[in-house]
Amino acid sequence: MELHNLANASGAKTKPYRKGRGMGSGNGKNAGTGNKGQKSRSGGLKAPGFEGGQTPLYRRLPKFGFTNGGHKEYAIVNVSSLNKFKEGTVVTPALLIEAGLVKKEYDGVKILGNGELSVKLTVQAAKFSKSAVAAIEKLGGKAEVI
Repeated sequence: MELHNLANASGAKTKPYRKGRGMGSGNGKNAGTGNKGQKSRSGGLKAPGFEGGQTPLYRRLPKFGFTNGGHKEYAIVNVSSLNKFKEGTVVTPALLIEAGLVKKEYDGVKILGNGELSVKLTVQAAKFSKSAVAAIEKLGGKAEVI
């Protein structure tokens, strides 16, 4: 078999369906839309959720829930994961992102006191838990609020 011998399988290529192209085409006059009425007119389709003029369900149901506009989301880092840094390092949010401990800063970084710290560090973050401050200062480090 060679390229010039190839042909489409029978029924693979069909002629395009041409609506409204005369009575002889088998789909002329109304082009399959029927006589009169909303569906026969151009642009006559109803919007999704339309209920024939009745107030749609999405408008009959009450609104619910509450979104707190003042909510802040913090990136969380545990004290145990700060052991990754060398002694005396100043740990900043930018350094945490670079080290892969935090994906994104969000509204700030919060340090939690989960685990144990074995390195003396100066940690700069937006928030600290009490146990995190205790763990950092226990080794002589500093917890600085940015």
